[in-house]
Amino acid sequence: MNERHYVGSELLVFASAANWKRYWMSRVAAFVAGDVLEVGAGIGSNAVLLRSLSRGKWLCLEPDPDLLEQCVESVQQRGLRVDTMLGTEETLPEGRCFDTALYIDVLEHIEDDAGELSRVARHVRSHGHIVVLSPAHQRLYNEFDRAVGHVRRYDRQSLARCSPTTCTMRRCEYLDSVGYFFSLGNRFFLKQAMPTLKQILVWDRVGVPLSRVVDPLTGFRFGKSILAVWQVQ
Repeated sequence: MNERHYVGSELLVFASAANWKRYWMSRVAAFVAGDVLEVGAGIGSNAVLLRSLSRGKWLCLEPDPDLLEQCVESVQQRGLRVDTMLGTEETLPEGRCFDTALYIDVLEHIEDDAGELSRVARHVRSHGHIVVLSPAHQRLYNEFDRAVGHVRRYDRQSLARCSPTTCTMRRCEYLDSVGYFFSLGNRFFLKQAMPTLKQILVWDRVGVPLSRVVDPLTGFRFGKSILAVWQVQ
């Protein structure tokens, strides 16, 4: 069943980052369609945010039974048509296919990241998409990353090395240029394993709106997060 227990405790705190969620949603929306697989769905925050983008089926796949229970409760409270499954992509039945596979702040937790994307690509239909949002720049790796079980942070080159052979990378860009300096401050000065709710709200209400203005000016070449989209051939 590939059941795993998540070591982090930040999901509820980051659920308050409404501006950040709306921002990255605006960047991935064009690629979310048809039947959707959400790998590492956590407490269901992203399913609640993104479900309206697709008229197809939606499967929340989560290896932690406690998080999955919260996910089920969250989507049921909102009356969303969402299926849930305990496990990882290895749990999926052979031949079960989707049009979109989402890894929202998930791939950085997986040791064999290239193998993970290669395997999930077999569950994505031709011309469908794999969408990955992850923390960027290994030089920003800090106490928070360690506390929540991040194996690594990414840049364009390291994500490109994860490209499945059956896929073409359609987009690879950095987001949240202002947030980069928030992360840099934690890396070298605060050294916190977990941000406070107040810190999250300052970043979300001040930093993220500024990033939405600055990021296009930089051509999305700089930021604390990285977004990659592959299309299956």
